[in-house]
Amino acid sequence: MAIVVVLDMPGMTQAQYEQSAEKVAGRPGPVESPADWPVSGLISHTAAPTSNGWLVVDVWESEEAFQQFGETLIPILRELGLADVQPQTYPVFNVVTR
Repeated sequence: MAIVVVLDMPGMTQAQYEQSAEKVAGRPGPVESPADWPVSGLISHTAAPTSNGWLVVDVWESEEAFQQFGETLIPILRELGLADVQPQTYPVFNVVTR
């Protein structure tokens, strides 16, 4: 079952988001497609600044796919000084894409 993952990261800057994206992709520059992720299963990725940090909302094909990605992501966030990020997950009811 697909899931929505919400990462609300107070204190994260745009520079830190860009650094994390480069580390996730394993190359310089922004992430541009699901193929940039180190594991399969990403359906969509959205990132936006908030009044106090950064927000990421992903849709994954399954909890297992996101957990596998988390093995890469969480150490990257810790390295960037964001040790307390707690992903919130929710079952998907509906996904609409272009």
